[in-house]
Amino acid sequence: MIRIGIICPSDIALRRFLPALELVPDFNFVGVAIADKSEWEGANDAILSNEENKAKAFIEQYGGKLFKSYKSLINSNETDAIYLPLPPALHYNWGKQALLAGKHILLEKPATTSLEHTSKIIELAKSKTLAVHENYMFAFHNQLKVINDIVKSGEVGDVRLYRISFGFPRRAPNDFRYNEALGGGALLDAGGYTIKYASMLLGESAKIVQAQTNFIDEFEVDIAGSAVMVNERGTTAQIAFGMDNSYKCDLEVWGSKGSLFSGRVLTAPSGFVPELIIKIGNETEIRELPADDAFKKSILNFKQCIEDDFTRINNYKTILKQAQLVNQFIEKV
Repeated sequence: MIRIGIICPSDIALRRFLPALELVPDFNFVGVAIADKSEWEGANDAILSNEENKAKAFIEQYGGKLFKSYKSLINSNETDAIYLPLPPALHYNWGKQALLAGKHILLEKPATTSLEHTSKIIELAKSKTLAVHENYMFAFHNQLKVINDIVKSGEVGDVRLYRISFGFPRRAPNDFRYNEALGGGALLDAGGYTIKYASMLLGESAKIVQAQTNFIDEFEVDIAGSAVMVNERGTTAQIAFGMDNSYKCDLEVWGSKGSLFSGRVLTAPSGFVPELIIKIGNETEIRELPADDAFKKSILNFKQCIEDDFTRINNYKTILKQAQLVNQFIEKV
């Protein structure tokens, strides 16, 4: 049994993680931790009280106990693993402390905000034979395999271009995504998805050859961006992303014989049935793609990383590759 606790009563932890965790065998939810005043700079009593009330809602619905500080959860002998849905800039510090305490870590994406910090997390995990998992859950959805199989079959011919777009309307001004100190910015948030999927499509030799970020006056972080990625065969992926955009979550594959398009390729929720449009000549066909629970399967992969050396080591490489590509983007801007 893997005993797991949550640092921070975040919305994604309550709305997505815990329902998925209940479906995964051999996990036991231990509890949720709130920060004490030493762990949350600038937090007043009202903020901490609100966090405690949110944490109590977790416990009322899913059991477990309330930990009155992050450190008390990390150092508890009741936990084997920690789920970290904190803002990205906090992942390195608390992920490092969890690893030093001998705990496996499941990090919400991005793993950290820099290649340097991600590399240090991976090296520490290696030295302690501990699992690290970056929760890009879309990567485990069955629809991706179906799309790959169609492309490999040659139905749309040789691939001339992949185009991946992910963006959403502006959120509340106090959302961490718009706060530089918390690791905000479109690249680290929406952009990470597009880079991740493009690298999966292009393969191990994928690299970024051109990149652009865009800013607006209201925020100090990048609000949108785009890039061109290629592999050793010259296959190209164009990516675009943003967090003050009309909603898009699209994949387009343009081939020598036809094209295909999918509109929920990165964010399909549990049970949702995505659709694929295939156009060959003047003929257009709509096909249903399989429903799936990508969050559950991401947690299952984390479990495999804990239990299996090969999966754990391969996951280290996958996380580092993502951090390297994001770093390449930054260097190209």
